Amino acid sequence: MDDPEHERLVKSLRSAAEQLTENRSIRDFEATVTKLVHAAVDTIPGVEGGGISRTEEGTVRSSHATDPAVYDLDRLQSDLGQGPCITAADDPPEAGIVVAQDLAGADGERWPVFAPRCVEAGFRAMMSVQLSLHGRRRSALNLYSRTPDVFDASAELTAGLFGVQAATLLHGAEHAADLGQALASRDVIGQAKGILMERFTVDDDEAFQMLVDSSQETNVKLVDVATWLVGEARSKRAEAGPRPQRR
Repeated sequence: MDDPEHERLVKSLRSAAEQLTENRSIRDFEATVTKLVHAAVDTIPGVEGGGISRTEEGTVRSSHATDPAVYDLDRLQSDLGQGPCITAADDPPEAGIVVAQDLAGADGERWPVFAPRCVEAGFRAMMSVQLSLHGRRRSALNLYSRTPDVFDASAELTAGLFGVQAATLLHGAEHAADLGQALASRDVIGQAKGILMERFTVDDDEAFQMLVDSSQETNVKLVDVATWLVGEARSKRAEAGPRPQRR
């Protein structure tokens, strides 16, 4: 790679990083993923559309596509269980990038059902980049082009480097989202304990044990029991109307 090309690549990746973090909290996971996909489409040469496929506990979900046609193709791969995104997420090559230069040609033979449908939709070339390597969640960034043989060595390199950058960001965003959910769960459990402590004149430990016992008896998650109890208390307060002000 010559110096001008190297400089262009560094600038494009820096620009993508700035777009992904500009005026957003990393805890806003959905917004982060949306910006990630659009930044990839804008950054990687030859790409005209993109989306994300994520697998969790055997279920594949497609999301954050840049247009409806891409979403339909991502979802089709999920439904068929075949396509570059499935290969990239579950069985990628060492570099983590699956490239199909022409789905109407020999490349399409790897995915005999998906490839003709993709060509019919107007897309001839595709790259899928694995974004997660470990854990229960696996994901791939799917990049589409209407032009065959458009992904040269520079495009593949940019996609690979972008994938590493994006995987790191997604890892942080997922953990931040999980942390936010955990904090919210702790908060609602705390509210539920307070309700039980006031209603039954019990201490903190006894209130928590009441929630645990109820969860086990009903086979409902502890946080869901707490959420129901808090909702019930709010409904009763709303029905009772505003409390009289103390003088």
